[in-house]
Amino acid sequence: MKKYSFSISGHKYEVEINDIEGKIANISVNGTEYEVEIDDEKVTKKISKAKTPFLKRTSVSDAVEGKSVKTKTSDGNNLIKISAPLPGSIVKVNVSVGDTVKAGDCLLLMEAMKMENKVSAEKGGVIKSVKVNAGDTVLQGDVLFEIA
Repeated sequence: MKKYSFSISGHKYEVEINDIEGKIANISVNGTEYEVEIDDEKVTKKISKAKTPFLKRTSVSDAVEGKSVKTKTSDGNNLIKISAPLPGSIVKVNVSVGDTVKAGDCLLLMEAMKMENKVSAEKGGVIKSVKVNAGDTVLQGDVLFEIA
């Protein structure tokens, strides 16, 4: 916020520049607020350089959005990796290595954003590895289980 003092025809004015967006300035003259348009491009460029920065984020790739990834094992079986759909804490693991699961079976409960979420098997098979335990914290895309 910048303050200026002007004297026009013997009258004094206290002017504060509150905010500028493009060519529109929000100003306060002797306590009264006004929106004014700035016509001079040199002034607009000079003043508008002091804008608040904003964060530009890169997009998240499809590989980490909770989708399973298929890989081949040494014996030729397809290995399905079940990944965390979002970051959170593991509340309960319902299966162990060697268990047979069907599509739709609940593999674990995880807490994310103060809500309990179920992670289910996308396809049936045998649990080859369990990568997490109750109480662990995971990030989006972390591998939780491998099913063959």
